[in-house]
Amino acid sequence: MDEENKANDANKETPFSQQVGAQAARKLEARRSPVGVWFGLGMMGLIGWSVAIPTVVGAALGLWLDERYSSRHSWTLALLVAGLSIGCLNAWRWVAKELKAMGEDNDDE
Repeated sequence: MDEENKANDANKETPFSQQVGAQAARKLEARRSPVGVWFGLGMMGLIGWSVAIPTVVGAALGLWLDERYSSRHSWTLALLVAGLSIGCLNAWRWVAKELKAMGEDNDDE
């Protein structure tokens, strides 16, 4: 009976061993996934360009319209805001899709 108790005590995980096991699992996962500093910087750049390009295109189209067709309202300002809104929605949709994919990858493991 004493041998069974000793075997059961040896199989029980202490909080320290659970913590060490969790850290080891995180380290192994980090080695498998390509996420790193450069990956994060690339994502920030990609999100920045996805907002900047529609904004600049909207402003350029607005300037062109203001030169061709003068009116009381500024096409430049209106299309700048429209481009910024489209860029922000595009970036938000893309980040949400990436987060969902990352969540599904974590659920699979």
